[in-house]
Amino acid sequence: MSYEWFEQLGQPRFVVAPMVDASELAWRLLCRRHGAQLCYSPMFHSNVFIKDPKYRKDSLQTCEEDRPLIVQFCGNKPEVMAAAAKLAEQYCDAIDVNLGCPQAIAKRGRYGSYLQDDWELLQSIVSAMSKAVSIPITCKVRIFEDVDKSVKYALMLQEAGCKLLTVHGRTREQKGPLTGVASWKHIKAVREAVSIPMFANGNIQCLEDVYRCLECTNVNGIMSAEGILTNPALFEGINPLTWEIAHEYLDLIEKYPCPSSYIRGHLFKIFHKIFIVEDNNEVRQLLATAQNINHFRQVCFAIKERYLHYHQGLKHFNNDESIIKLGYNLLLPPWICQPYVRMSPEEHTMKMERHNKDQGENIHKRIHEDPDGNTISRKKMKKLRRIMRRPIKAENQTGRSGEICMKEDCLNPLGGKCVYQLCKKCCKSKCYEENLDCQGHRILVHTKRQLAKNRAIENDNKT
Repeated sequence: MSYEWFEQLGQPRFVVAPMVDASELAWRLLCRRHGAQLCYSPMFHSNVFIKDPKYRKDSLQTCEEDRPLIVQFCGNKPEVMAAAAKLAEQYCDAIDVNLGCPQAIAKRGRYGSYLQDDWELLQSIVSAMSKAVSIPITCKVRIFEDVDKSVKYALMLQEAGCKLLTVHGRTREQKGPLTGVASWKHIKAVREAVSIPMFANGNIQCLEDVYRCLECTNVNGIMSAEGILTNPALFEGINPLTWEIAHEYLDLIEKYPCPSSYIRGHLFKIFHKIFIVEDNNEVRQLLATAQNINHFRQVCFAIKERYLHYHQGLKHFNNDESIIKLGYNLLLPPWICQPYVRMSPEEHTMKMERHNKDQGENIHKRIHEDPDGNTISRKKMKKLRRIMRRPIKAENQTGRSGEICMKEDCLNPLGGKCVYQLCKKCCKSKCYEENLDCQGHRILVHTKRQLAKNRAIENDNKT
């Protein structure tokens, strides 16, 4: 009985994970074209979903080709989660409960993996949602360090009414630079204990990883998140040219639009290896400031023009990272879609220890020196670096010259029309102190002082 609905979906093995601002309709369709058999929606906030019709309309975009589809919600109130599931029921094949998000925002909102210690609440949520809709309720979870506790956790959710379980083989603490390797051992133990369909998530960087995980854990399917972001054709078992897969994605965006921030994020992931090369900083900046589909296509064309001759063998490409990185693992050229390899937690710890040691040696010297030997405080140096990272725009577009305020020790950008060649803050101070006006910054000190004086007189008269 537990497997009947899963068989109706076609028993999908290749699954695209729910990703905030990343698994929108166009991306899901791209992945389906290249081997994905089931996709999840991005995570939706249940409370906002039931209250805001615009949020529902903008978030829950789908089409006939976008099935089977599972919609994911986060939240901590059973009645709200049930109401959200009811509103989404007609657009999908199942509703998922997010119990795996480890980010700080999930901690503040008390959802995701920060509910994994409140089993009574989770039972109420899953039970309420199951009763509210006619489609299955599924859960995506993280493991506990203890294998037995992870198994009991899964069995509790199954008892509450969960019809499919996705287990991410990392703990709540394994995130960011401390992500590390997922434990397939935990996933296998849970698989052997539960009687419902189950997906595994973690350590999936290529199609071979998919089959290794299936064999090791005996799960029904494999979910990919980070791996498929850098290679949307992961489940197809190929490593396409970055600009070709990017153009294909942009074609779908023209049909199914989404915010430019989503597009920019996807292209940064696809081109991540290319942007490591310093010579490509200009193209990277073009992507960072792109605002429409034509700008994004220009990025693809620029990368294609730069690397097509290398791919065709017409030019020799010198890989600065060397041929051999670890043992006999060969590096793919940067214009090919490939996994993003994180630094190990051990390497990160060593790096931070070296950094802390360097900071300790210079703890009493919190200054930097400019080329002329003048000292600059750490705070001002940080501000200067931030200003230097800003893109330089043409004067006729911005009204600014790109120069710095003329006041000593001020690093703010110069006002383009300032009479005194100052930034707005310094100009305002100067006008106030010296009883001046600046038409460029529209600071009319005399008028302002007169208004203040009039208000003071009115207040005195009232009292």
